[in-house]
Amino acid sequence: MILTEDEFFDILREGLWLAVAMSAPILAVALIVGLIVGLFQALTSIQEMTLTFVPKLAAMLATFWVSMTFMSRGLVDFWTQGLIPMIAGI
Repeated sequence: MILTEDEFFDILREGLWLAVAMSAPILAVALIVGLIVGLFQALTSIQEMTLTFVPKLAAMLATFWVSMTFMSRGLVDFWTQGLIPMIAGI
């Protein structure tokens, strides 16, 4: 089976949207925590570099842990319904 240009771009588009959907929760939490910590630092005049890194890392890890089932389900569905049938020629 030869992959047409339209099919290629459809699979590519689906993969990119999946990447956006998977990274959006983690990036949103990092943005919110970064804004909160930055506001806290501006209000208290505390300019410690680890104060920005550690809370963001902890929040991102917690978000990753919570959304891991959503991410793995999305990847498995993308592979089983999109890429593997295309590779197998089904």
